[in-house]
Amino acid sequence: MNLEPPPGFRGLQPHIPLRMYRQRLPHWRQPGATYFVTFRLADSIPQEQLTALKRWRTIWEEQHPEPRSEDDWRELAKEITTRTERWLDEGHGECIFKHHELAEEMAKSLLHFQDDRCFTSCYAIMGNHVHAVMKPLDDHELEDLIGRIKQFVANKVNKHLKRSGVLWEPETYDRIVRDAEHLYNVIQYIGNNPKKAGLPPEQWHRWLHPDLSNLGWHFRT
Repeated sequence: MNLEPPPGFRGLQPHIPLRMYRQRLPHWRQPGATYFVTFRLADSIPQEQLTALKRWRTIWEEQHPEPRSEDDWRELAKEITTRTERWLDEGHGECIFKHHELAEEMAKSLLHFQDDRCFTSCYAIMGNHVHAVMKPLDDHELEDLIGRIKQFVANKVNKHLKRSGVLWEPETYDRIVRDAEHLYNVIQYIGNNPKKAGLPPEQWHRWLHPDLSNLGWHFRT
């Protein structure tokens, strides 16, 4: 990679404290950080696979008793993310974002707070999940931004489909982008995800910020 970091990008800073909190997954936060985020629809992973993941986690917890180190938590997050992203690419569930109109609502929502509350560098909208690179601005929190986006889209989708109920899996998968090389790899992963999942062009959307494109940051596939 022979690209300069985009303006405003700052990787993980070892001298700035990290804050970690845990739900089912650990989440790390650092002021000014950029995040690779994935959020999925509630029906995107079959119950059988979720049950298998729960059994695996029980074994992992037995092998990593408290107190657990940050390296332990990172190992757990990486393994769960790797497994779930593979299942997501199998295309389970209703996959509502295969419908162009609903994918457009998702796309508009991802950029609704652009340059105000966050900076979104790129995204890919798949049938049952979304990947994005996002940097919260000022004092805005990633959880609040994602929560507002998901709530808005859920209302739009339910209205369009004339129904009610839960649309999203509550927890978001996220990790801090470490440096410019990691950013490049994340952008390529996002850009290549639809092809890797075997989706035809009409069933996915992806976008890269023009400022990055002008600096030579492109999807390579």
